[in-house]
Amino acid sequence: MATLLDYCSLVRSKNAGPFSLTFDFMCRDRAAYDALVATGFLDKHLFASLYGTDPDQILVVSHPGALAVKVSLPRPTVQGDLHDTDCYAGQQYAPLMDMELPPAL
Repeated sequence: MATLLDYCSLVRSKNAGPFSLTFDFMCRDRAAYDALVATGFLDKHLFASLYGTDPDQILVVSHPGALAVKVSLPRPTVQGDLHDTDCYAGQQYAPLMDMELPPAL
């Protein structure tokens, strides 16, 4: 089975302000983008289960012109809080990297 790196040339997470995280999945080419989107892997339920967030608070947007998928969700703690373990949210994508993607739907 494939992983995100089989489709994406760049996977990253970062702050989208002190209260939100954003993930960017930028694909190598049109075929990789179409295949990634067709798997249905990057959905609200995946991020809700990994990051303990209500699926209704997660936004998943496909950008076919940019060959990218963007996911935004609330941060588990406010940026800079005493319990914030990743102030810039640059490590939040890590749990996704070894996951195997299902075949295209």
